[in-house]
Amino acid sequence: MGSVLPDLIAPNLRILFTGTAVGSASARAGAYYAGPGNAFWPTLHTVGLTPRQLSPDQYRSLLDFGIGLTDVCKVASGSDREVGGDRFDVRRFVALVAANGPRIVALNGERSANVVLGRSAGYGRQPDRLSGAAVWVLPSTSAAARGYWDITVWQRLADDARA
Repeated sequence: MGSVLPDLIAPNLRILFTGTAVGSASARAGAYYAGPGNAFWPTLHTVGLTPRQLSPDQYRSLLDFGIGLTDVCKVASGSDREVGGDRFDVRRFVALVAANGPRIVALNGERSANVVLGRSAGYGRQPDRLSGAAVWVLPSTSAAARGYWDITVWQRLADDARA
């Protein structure tokens, strides 16, 4: 079974953003973070990780800014509940990180953090490292998680990426 959306990856990225799985709207659009109300694209610009606000269909241009995208589940789309835990491929994800050496792995949402780290994790920089990469846990940009939104954690990540 192929990927819903291919990884956007290159060696030595500044940041590799990692979600749980592509949402249904993103799968239909063939572009990451395309769901209505998803704050990913405006947030990248607001915190200074991109010089202008990109749209989902421009996701491939993130490589120009040293940013990559992937998900822990590459074979299904939908909400975390719809995808379920049996489709997560942490081994594949860890191998992807090891093979490409991003400086920072940014886990977009607590669910992706719990899956990758194997434990509950609060928002912010973690003591863990993945193949040498610093690990950040971020509030999800999904509209469904708006109640947990806090852009200040994203700003601290951006500051760390610039350091």
